[in-house]
Amino acid sequence: MIALKRIAVTEPVWEELSDLRRPGETFSRLLADMVEREKKARLIAHLRQIADEGDYVQLPP
Repeated sequence: MIALKRIAVTEPVWEELSDLRRPGETFSRLLADMVEREKKARLIAHLRQIADEGDYVQLPP
């Protein structure tokens, strides 16, 4: 069973989301894809921060 929820957005945001949808794509699929991209972007940013600021210890083989 699919749980339906509503998300309030402004008209400009609604228009931007509508413009991003591919033909036949649901808003749910669009948002799910956007969430996955954001998660990956945050992970990459975090890994870059660790690489830039990290103090590493060499492990024995």
